[in-house]
Amino acid sequence: MKTKAVRMYNARDLRLEEFELPEIKDDEILVRVVSDSICMSTYKLVEQGKKHKRAPQNIDTNPIIIGHEFAGVIVKVGAKWQHQFKPGQKFAQQPALNYKGSLASPGYSYEYFGGACTYCVIPQEVMELGCLMNYDGDSFFEASLGEPMSCIIGGYHANYHTNKRNYTHTMGTKSNGNILIMGGCGPMGLGAVSYGIQFENRPKRIVVTDVSDDRIARAKEMITIEQAKEKGVELSYVNTASMENPIEELMAMTEGHGYDDVFVYVPNKQVAEMGDKLLAFDGCMNFFAGPTDNQFKAEINLYNAHYTSTHILGTTGGNNDDLIEANRLAAAGQIEPAVMVTHVGGIDSIIDATLNLPKIPGGKKLTYTMFDMPLTAIDDFAELGKTDPLFAKLDEACKRNRGMWSAEAERILFDHFGVKPEEV
Repeated sequence: MKTKAVRMYNARDLRLEEFELPEIKDDEILVRVVSDSICMSTYKLVEQGKKHKRAPQNIDTNPIIIGHEFAGVIVKVGAKWQHQFKPGQKFAQQPALNYKGSLASPGYSYEYFGGACTYCVIPQEVMELGCLMNYDGDSFFEASLGEPMSCIIGGYHANYHTNKRNYTHTMGTKSNGNILIMGGCGPMGLGAVSYGIQFENRPKRIVVTDVSDDRIARAKEMITIEQAKEKGVELSYVNTASMENPIEELMAMTEGHGYDDVFVYVPNKQVAEMGDKLLAFDGCMNFFAGPTDNQFKAEINLYNAHYTSTHILGTTGGNNDDLIEANRLAAAGQIEPAVMVTHVGGIDSIIDATLNLPKIPGGKKLTYTMFDMPLTAIDDFAELGKTDPLFAKLDEACKRNRGMWSAEAERILFDHFGVKPEEV
């Protein structure tokens, strides 16, 4: 079976190549990749090359396939797994394997297992760990975005609060509390808002900060204050750059109580220190943003840690339960992963998009690997649609979904390029 894939040979050395996949073994599964969203973690991998802790040292001779936020269709199943999986079945996958203490992960470590490709081979450890999952949603892109959503959900579940009476830790964000999402108008922050306004343990208030009026304006369109109010959550978007005294003004939004749960979504020292100052009694701050500097530091108030029980943790990735929850909620329409997506492209757009990810404005870059298409902003569909009927149709579909990507838009692309993903 031939595959076309984006492979990494070293730092910033990505190549789109066609090559033969090995025949699968009895404990492996061959899949057709349909959608792969690009993660900032892949950019960090490509910047570091062999220095990245998940990258093998022989990638110059045995390159790896990049991409880990992917979904598709099962093509062929080895004998060991035929009781559990069938050809034609749609799948989602959890890339955080942690198999027997190994850091190996799809998109970072495997020659034949990653998302930026047309076909790949899933090794036995993925099935052994339960990380290959059946997916029944209407779209493939929501399954791709299940991975970043699982990271967000994992962050909510990992926060905790203490009980002085018996020292039992209550897991999760505080019910009916105040949540602050700092740097929250990017793709992951909006995913956190989408989850936060509907989950069982939801707060009474979510405040989302950013320093860009444009990002805030888009966020208000994607997840409206009225939507949150219908769920019983008071939602506010604020630009801290325009505040005279951000700490005082943010604190005042909680009537002086402070924030029970703070999520820091940007790796910025000043933002982290501000979050620490805004914690309520027994407040928990989750440093969610992954810095590239392994010596990244910020000052915390240890006086408050001692006397007011404030505490700090960090989370990265999610587990299988988080991914199952993400896919279930997305399939039921209870969360909207589409709020993350601002650009769409084909397999030929992956290299340039990955190498220049921090320079490209907007949120998630979603790619479909079975065809070529330039990376295109959803906001540009209307203008392009004046001369291109495809983009006119895509623009109309997105406008029917509050300007967001959708299952309808995905089907329009498949029809245009003659792709029938579920045929194997």
